[in-house]
Amino acid sequence: MASAIGCSRVRRRKLDLRRRIALALAAVCITVVAVLGVTLYMASEELEARLVDQLVGEELDFLIERDARGATPVFLGGPNLQYFVLRTRADREQIEHRYRKLGPGQHSIGAGKDERRVAVRDVGSVRYIVTYDAGAHELREREFLILLLSAIAVATLVAIGVGYWLAGILTRQLTELAAEVPQLTPDAIHVPLARPDQDAEVAALARALDRYHSGIVAMMRREQEFTANASHELRTPLTAIRTSCELLATEGRLSEKGRARLDMIDAAVGQMTERIEALLYLARQHPAAVREDILLRECVDQAAAICCDEIARKGLDFEVAIDTSVRVSLDRKALQLVLSNLIKNAVRYTDRGYVRVSYDAHRLTVADSGTGIAPQHLPQVFERFYRGEGDVDGMGLGLAIVRRISEELGWKIEVASTPGVGSAFTIVLA
Repeated sequence: MASAIGCSRVRRRKLDLRRRIALALAAVCITVVAVLGVTLYMASEELEARLVDQLVGEELDFLIERDARGATPVFLGGPNLQYFVLRTRADREQIEHRYRKLGPGQHSIGAGKDERRVAVRDVGSVRYIVTYDAGAHELREREFLILLLSAIAVATLVAIGVGYWLAGILTRQLTELAAEVPQLTPDAIHVPLARPDQDAEVAALARALDRYHSGIVAMMRREQEFTANASHELRTPLTAIRTSCELLATEGRLSEKGRARLDMIDAAVGQMTERIEALLYLARQHPAAVREDILLRECVDQAAAICCDEIARKGLDFEVAIDTSVRVSLDRKALQLVLSNLIKNAVRYTDRGYVRVSYDAHRLTVADSGTGIAPQHLPQVFERFYRGEGDVDGMGLGLAIVRRISEELGWKIEVASTPGVGSAFTIVLA
């Protein structure tokens, strides 16, 4: 029962407002026409039955009056009316069996085209019977019913067409408003949606959307200002620290312990700069991608450059199974960000073995022989700040950035991993 209700709700949601209004108008019109048709049919049937009863009764009165003036034969009749005057038992034996057992009053015998209306009256010992062939009336009633049903069918089609047309008129302003809303962008002021020629309800909705859009624009401006300020204020001291480290490194009087500490400071500055860049990227509103024709192997080498020292320190085999002539048309900066984060992630969780980058049929894969990911953790690997077990250096933003870029550019992400064997992240390039 619950699933049936859910399916009916889905079907209702698929109908837009114009169609729902059209169906509502059509349903009202069809209901009115159907009720009028049924009422008319029942009234005409009742009226015709009364007319037939009146005709048969008048003919019976005429028969009795005629018989009072002189003897009338046992049977008189024509194509539609039959008259019987029964004086003796023998007379009754002469008529059809279906008329013999009828008592005084009016009766209906047979059905359809064989229906007959019968009036019976006893005057003294004489029985008078008048029968009327009502089959022609029944045929006319059927023809009238068919005509009514045809009229209802035509009225249904007309009601649906007219209802759809009227619904279009009623929903035109809403349709126009709905077409204007997707053109709004959160970083620019637009012409107000509310206009003087709109209906009161549509104008109220348009004003609410205008207020909402204005709030979004103001919020985006504040975020952009904050991002710009944060970027400047955070990078400036880090640049000063890195410059100081470079200057101190040129001095020959530093002890080995001091030089090691200086290297630690420089590495910490690098990590901090990297994390700031990641956070700022996630916070920014990015423009549409700019495609350019790039050499994929060259892009992979540039992305892997930041991990060269770590790869060498761990003694990993870094393999690039991509021909130097392979070209792709993509956003270079976005692809480098994706590759650098995937390669960095692979190197971080691989202590021995290999890191391999391959490309085939629009599928760019970064595979490793690292620790792997447990099946229950796979759904969370692309979430912000999620880190693997034992990870103390990362912030958990690398794969979040990969997902963010992929969603913006329409790329599909696939991941396969076996604990203790390794992982493979595949980007299906659009």
